[in-house]
Amino acid sequence: MRDRPLQGLSVVEGSAFVAAPSGGMTLAQLGADVIRFDQIGGGIDHKRWPLTENGASLYWNGLNKGKRSIALNLRDPEAQDLLSALIAKAGNFITNFPTKGWLDYGELSAQREDLVMVSIIGSHDGTTAVDYTVNCAIGYPNATGYPDDPRPVNNVVPAWDLMCGQMAALGLLAADRYRFQTGHGDLVTLALTDVALAAAGMLGGIAEAQINQTERPPIGNDLYGAYGTDFVTQDGRRVMVVAISPKQWRGLQEATGTAPQVQELASALGVDFSDEGERFLARDKLTQLFLPWFEKRTFLEVSKSLDDHGVCWGPYQSFMELVEEDERCSTKNPLFADLEQPGVGKHLVPGSPLAFSQIQDRGAATAPLLGEHTEQILSEDLGLTPTAIGALIDSGVVATI
Repeated sequence: MRDRPLQGLSVVEGSAFVAAPSGGMTLAQLGADVIRFDQIGGGIDHKRWPLTENGASLYWNGLNKGKRSIALNLRDPEAQDLLSALIAKAGNFITNFPTKGWLDYGELSAQREDLVMVSIIGSHDGTTAVDYTVNCAIGYPNATGYPDDPRPVNNVVPAWDLMCGQMAALGLLAADRYRFQTGHGDLVTLALTDVALAAAGMLGGIAEAQINQTERPPIGNDLYGAYGTDFVTQDGRRVMVVAISPKQWRGLQEATGTAPQVQELASALGVDFSDEGERFLARDKLTQLFLPWFEKRTFLEVSKSLDDHGVCWGPYQSFMELVEEDERCSTKNPLFADLEQPGVGKHLVPGSPLAFSQIQDRGAATAPLLGEHTEQILSEDLGLTPTAIGALIDSGVVATI
């Protein structure tokens, strides 16, 4: 088996919250040596919820697995000089900090002309934005929820941040390839708002508003433009059933024994349900045909029949149900390893979702303790002597665990 694909790539990360840390972790899981720098004592995201009983942030640990950590007094010019040298040596820098002063690309590239730097900002015009202020403005919360409740519904997953992190990792690799081809570095600027706008454009939301002059309404758990909705089983479990492809649509009818009734409905309406759009328009009537079948069967009976007929479906689960009942969220899935996280305990840790045929290691790793690698980085990466490192620690420029 060969090394992980990004073995040998060095990256420095200056970050907080989700987008930049998730981008750095994506690179680390694929084999890059990612060094995250933080303020001594931790930055603004070091104690974000969820927390363990002893106050360790599962959020911070979850987003920083596989990285090395150096802690410095970021306001100290000497610490800034050390980080500038570290960034120059690595040649790659990803950040969502304001890129001014010592973090300006011009200042940093003065030490290395071919520096690749990815700068994550809020909006393209420089105004501040976070996932939740972007999400509310992009249209999807107004189309989420139920028709009888006019309130918009936010996505509880910071989806734009996570997507932005993946784009940041991709942008760094693209600029690194450009450097390999031309010898030139680059400053890559990525606006969180642009990530969301691009997604809305890709999925037709912007064109739908412009061309059709229509607002997409909230439709509960129904699938827009095709047939998909949720059902409650006899024993109170809820499942989501989706029938997009012809095979899935046939399977649902066969599993529920409703093919004759579905054909009768199609004839009465004068439509062809092989058209997924027609299935969407008639979704309420179709659901009434399928509903009794689900109501008369237990969750186990429903799940077996749906599986036997090739229906695409999934159970609604809480986080507790996910980890206790779903084998996909276990070490039976090569994505996960059961690791001991210092200060937290033993738990499932995901590696990269990318599975390479020639690579066994998915990059699952624990997160560092804050400042765990300070001395190692100063010594091995920057070549400082033990005496110099001791002086930096004594003066409060850097800190160790």
